[in-house]
Amino acid sequence: MLVCTVLFVVMHTWIRQRSHEIHPFEIAFFRNFLGLFLLAGWFSRIGWSALKTGNFKLHVARGAVNVAAMLCYFMSLTIAPFASVAALGFTAPLFAAVGAALFLGERMRIRRWAATICGFAGVLVIVRPGFTQIGLGEILVIVSAMSWSVALLLIKTMSRTDSSWTITAYMNILLTPLTLPFALVVWTWPTLTQFLWLCAIATVGMLAQTALNQSLRHGELAVVMPFEFLRLVWASIIGVYVFGEPTSIWTWIGGGVIVASTSYIAYRESIVRKNPAAAA
Repeated sequence: MLVCTVLFVVMHTWIRQRSHEIHPFEIAFFRNFLGLFLLAGWFSRIGWSALKTGNFKLHVARGAVNVAAMLCYFMSLTIAPFASVAALGFTAPLFAAVGAALFLGERMRIRRWAATICGFAGVLVIVRPGFTQIGLGEILVIVSAMSWSVALLLIKTMSRTDSSWTITAYMNILLTPLTLPFALVVWTWPTLTQFLWLCAIATVGMLAQTALNQSLRHGELAVVMPFEFLRLVWASIIGVYVFGEPTSIWTWIGGGVIVASTSYIAYRESIVRKNPAAAA
């Protein structure tokens, strides 16, 4: 997950830098399309039998919600402060906790509800409704986080039987046709330099996604996800030194509240799993 955080921030930085030349929807398409060629080279070495899955319907469902999360997030990177996008993106584990209770039948005890509510309070600190105008970028990040939380639940479910490479492969296979219609609306043919940048984005994105899948395969969702909060540190540094965006104190305060709440959820989940009777 630590490797994943670095790779994702690198990819998002490059998307932000290239978005003034190429529309984010087109970047999303090439990120998936070019990833197919990278995966083809890998599967030719390990064998195509790795594509066998008994979870095809779950892969399709994951693809549907993932395309919404990706398009909204890529678009938000172009119109909202870099660190704010990263901080608001951390609400995904909070949405995942609520989704697990509503749709997977997991019990939400009072401490978990309290931590979740505190996490959403952190969101309010960042966007400060009534004190500052909530832009489209912030709204898109929250929609992306809600969609991504569903994808996380599906990835965790599929990782019990499918390998990380299988899950990554089906993401690219399904998201390529799903993102193509959006890309065609804003299509411009990339130059050679732009195409090389798109190749780099696709490569880093594929490696980041595989690292994420692998972490969810070997670790519990509630334990692994808090490490993703390091993205706020990397994003804040890049926002200041690359994009010249001084990080607001409210972003740090709100991000800290979100980090603390989700970390507490992870802590409580580990206690519940080790000793359910004592936790109850």
